[in-house]
Amino acid sequence: MTVLVTGGAGYIGSHMVLALTEAGENVVVIDNLSTGFSSSLPEGVPLFIGDVGDESLVENVIVQHGVESIVHFAGSVVVPESMRDPLAYYRNNTMTTRSLLNTAVKCGVNRFIFSSTAAVYGNPDRTPVSEDAPTRPLSPYGSSKLMTEIMLHDVATAHGMNYVVLRYFNVAGADPQARIGLSTAGATHLLKIAVEAATGQRAKIDVLGTDYPTPDGSCIRDFIHVSDLAQAHRAALAYLRNGGHSTTLNCGYGRGYSVLETIEAVRRVSGRNFAVQYSDRRPGDIMTMIADTRRLRATLDWTPQYEDLSTIATHALAWEEKLARRHAAGALAASA
Repeated sequence: MTVLVTGGAGYIGSHMVLALTEAGENVVVIDNLSTGFSSSLPEGVPLFIGDVGDESLVENVIVQHGVESIVHFAGSVVVPESMRDPLAYYRNNTMTTRSLLNTAVKCGVNRFIFSSTAAVYGNPDRTPVSEDAPTRPLSPYGSSKLMTEIMLHDVATAHGMNYVVLRYFNVAGADPQARIGLSTAGATHLLKIAVEAATGQRAKIDVLGTDYPTPDGSCIRDFIHVSDLAQAHRAALAYLRNGGHSTTLNCGYGRGYSVLETIEAVRRVSGRNFAVQYSDRRPGDIMTMIADTRRLRATLDWTPQYEDLSTIATHALAWEEKLARRHAAGALAASA
């Protein structure tokens, strides 16, 4: 049995591929490498460079490798970018997944795990937010993911497919052994920006909005370590293989940290100070987002290992320092 991981060379996808291969699974990856890196994949994992909306490519991969399950990460994930270019998000996230599902149905693949987002909730009426909360996305990014969830539900009902939708809260950190992490240039993840500032790669970090009705005026987020998230995907796959019914699950820890608390955590673990600049709110941002994780913990055989902001920040920092050394070595070689 083989698992197809779309977007498997990206940040979260590569951690999933690593977790699967370490568990002895057969894995194949499709990634267009627009934000991913082939170097993030374990040795020997087949990589097909292309678009998961290319039905001919996907069908050939499924048939050639005996794919029995799909874990779908490929897509666009930057909220501000989606506000500027919504059609790109409806193409990359919704239309591409439509093509992927069409191929899965054609080839008889009946297990599907989908990478969704807490952005589907918009500003929730109460927190922690449960999976049954109203879905009112504030950005095309959130809307494109919600449209895909609806489409997946309808396809599964019509064709006997079973799925797990995992709604991520704020994914952060890196592999604890610093083998892989978030490498994308210009990434907008808060912890990524903070560790770039701590390693001198950024002159400052911008805090976008300090007038929210929260304890310190900044937004509050529920961070989940990327390796714990990968293990949640593995648990979701086991759940489906054991006959589990289709379900939607929040992926977080159920604990919120403000933007300012997160910056202080990076300062603390790095032992370095860096400049902070305060700016206006950003369109599409959500004030407070904390997961109700009771359904996740009750449904999946999953126990998080890195449920602590300092640990997440430490791993993110170690990866960023490794990247900085790599970049410095490359610059030195280029100038020689």
